[in-house]
Amino acid sequence: MSFVERHGLWSSEQKEAATRLRRIVEEQKLEVIRFSFPDQHGILRGKTLVASEALAALESGCTITTTMFAKDTSHKTVFPVFTAGGGFGMREMEGAADVLMVADPLSFRLLPWSSSTGWLLCDVYFADGRPVPFATRNIMKSALATLDKRGYDFVAGLEVECHIFKLEDAKMSPGDAGQPGQPPSVSLLSHGYQYLTEQRYDQMEPVLEIVRRDIVALGLPLRSIEVEFGPSQCEFTFRPAGGIEAADNMILLRSAVKQICRRHGYHATFMCRPKLPNIVASGWHLHQSIVSRTSGENAFMAKGNDEVLSPFGCHYLGGLLQHARAAAVFTTPTINGYKRYRAYSLAPDRAIWGRDNRGVMIRVLGGTDDPSTRLENRIGEPAANPYLYMASQILSGLDGVDRGLDPGPSADTPYETKAELLPKTLQEAVSALKDDAFFRNAFGAGFVDYYVHIKNAEIERFQAEVSEWEQREYFEMF
Repeated sequence: MSFVERHGLWSSEQKEAATRLRRIVEEQKLEVIRFSFPDQHGILRGKTLVASEALAALESGCTITTTMFAKDTSHKTVFPVFTAGGGFGMREMEGAADVLMVADPLSFRLLPWSSSTGWLLCDVYFADGRPVPFATRNIMKSALATLDKRGYDFVAGLEVECHIFKLEDAKMSPGDAGQPGQPPSVSLLSHGYQYLTEQRYDQMEPVLEIVRRDIVALGLPLRSIEVEFGPSQCEFTFRPAGGIEAADNMILLRSAVKQICRRHGYHATFMCRPKLPNIVASGWHLHQSIVSRTSGENAFMAKGNDEVLSPFGCHYLGGLLQHARAAAVFTTPTINGYKRYRAYSLAPDRAIWGRDNRGVMIRVLGGTDDPSTRLENRIGEPAANPYLYMASQILSGLDGVDRGLDPGPSADTPYETKAELLPKTLQEAVSALKDDAFFRNAFGAGFVDYYVHIKNAEIERFQAEVSEWEQREYFEMF
């Protein structure tokens, strides 16, 4: 029996998809298939296998080292992997041992920008068939299973901002290498500050057309491409998708846009606030709803005397607000992302909601008997790991339902309403998560401690650097 059969890892739908996959590989004469898994940062890592080996590995898995889970954002290993337990307190994680990437056949894509190439997303397992507890796609699957037991499905729509620049200097001399290496030099494609104007869109259209065609060819449910307010800034919106597909779409979008742009002489970045003059921060607004599997109805939809949301929707909203501070490290996982939270800036700075108000954290859209009723969480940055972001939403919302949490009144003056402030730094967000009893139970204490360790390594490297501000402030003064 194969690894997949022995541990019952595929559903009947996945088995059918694997059969189709094999046929496509033969018909299209594919040469290689990329096996990728989303790491703790929401970055795809993996291996590229020649087609024959890839087909053999579909059900047996493809090995990859456990050190992939030990990396911070500079790709440095920040756990003592050659000690007992590898720094994780688990024998399976020590010594840079192997784990198995097992492909999800439902995720199979043909790469439009790379000839004769297929693409598969994978889940990661130990040799005995147990899911690796630090693999974030597994964590979202667990959250979806919790929702499934109650007879509900999670539906999410993506609204993601990013910057696309012309690549001027890729900084590829040997002296530019490092962990991390020197960032590229870029120039603008548009001046910006003309939100949704035709002339700015037309300036960026040559690259946006390239990106659009390949994203659609990849099979992603693209709805629109828009020019945003800032210089060289744009936004992608996707049609709603259910379950794990919504997070997979975000992972594939980010990786695809960066690869496509680089091949055509551009640099795309989902960094929240690049250090360039006059740049405007980018956000990721997550539209979410919960749908009853039996009736097909939107569980958030107001009926009869409900004012804005159903009781279920109100309590779910209450859970999102209740756990917003501890969840901030999942919605905004980088040091840079917290520079977006500014009052009167179309970005939230406190845990509040409002009806169709873009200054709040949770914007409620829809109304009585409106099946498109949804909650738009505006807290996220585009660099967030979508599996952790969405899992944190599902579990926080369900806790609100279980406890009957009241979200309070709509905040019509969002930057003046008294409410709990969101963390102002990554360090504050990590502290909020570290001792949070809810997430230690919901995600598991082992994962929370692991993630806190990874983020603290990032913070410590940042604090060890002497910034330009410090040099200007103190070098001459003292």
